[in-house]
Amino acid sequence: MAAAYLLTGRVLGYATNRLVDVPNTRSSHAVPTPRGGGISIVVVTLVALPILAAVGLVSWRTAVGMFGAGLIVAAIGFADDHRHVHPLWRLFAHFVAAIWLVTWIGPVISLTAAGRVVAFGAAAYPLSILYAVWLLNLSNFMDGIDGIAAIEAVSVTVSSAIVYAIAAPNHADMLMPLIIAGAALGFLIWNWPPARIFMGDVGSGFLGVMMAGLSLEAAGVSPRLFWAWLILLGAFIVDATVTLVRRTLRGDRFYQAHRSHAYQHAAVRFGSHRRVTVATGLITLCWLLPIAILVVRGTIDGALGLVGAYIPLLLLVLWLKAGTATG
Repeated sequence: MAAAYLLTGRVLGYATNRLVDVPNTRSSHAVPTPRGGGISIVVVTLVALPILAAVGLVSWRTAVGMFGAGLIVAAIGFADDHRHVHPLWRLFAHFVAAIWLVTWIGPVISLTAAGRVVAFGAAAYPLSILYAVWLLNLSNFMDGIDGIAAIEAVSVTVSSAIVYAIAAPNHADMLMPLIIAGAALGFLIWNWPPARIFMGDVGSGFLGVMMAGLSLEAAGVSPRLFWAWLILLGAFIVDATVTLVRRTLRGDRFYQAHRSHAYQHAAVRFGSHRRVTVATGLITLCWLLPIAILVVRGTIDGALGLVGAYIPLLLLVLWLKAGTATG
């Protein structure tokens, strides 16, 4: 946390001169603000990974998979923050990163739902790769108001560490979510509404692929842990998915910048980035975390827990008119 905080402060000077995000009709901010501050999260996490692996606190398999994938995603995001990169090149880089990640960490082989084991067989690898690509893009889509992507990263990773402590307390990789939480929290101090610096694609995509890696690793430990990860990521998954589907059905370009997510509607409706950002963290900690705990304890089925967790979120984003243009 301290390292990310200090590094973000150093990046601020560079970004102020070279990477200023000037507001336009699709922006949720009104004041020119430097972007690219998420590089601090990238650097701190990538430095920590081999150190933790060397002392046995993270498996080398996980460290290599997440390091390589994170580096690829951060590099293309860094380039996009400096000058526009064509969406197809970004998508190509994301698939390369996802393939690297799944090759090292492994795919989701099977899940248990309603007491039955659902084995994915030959589809395990392509489905896991698509999942990783979706999650890292989802994180990028949802980084649209001050602090929201960082607080989501903090609340989800802290929650996952709690879930790990309950379900697999002796597993070596349970520390990794807290490393990411610390790095995101150090950055969040600068990004807290009103933000002094934005995360940028370099940070948002990186956090997304880190979440993908951690959740895939969790699936290898226990199917219940993977269900728990999907539940904890619900605030972002539901909003981004509903928004993407509705925009695609309307004929919009899904990759084009916009401000039609539910959280952006909420920021306009309540006139505050801070309230929406805090609410996002509270949804994870107060609603999704308790359900995830029930799932890993075996109190409720994973699929049932996911549905129960997502239905109120779905109703909320529909009420906030996700996928429609803000006024």
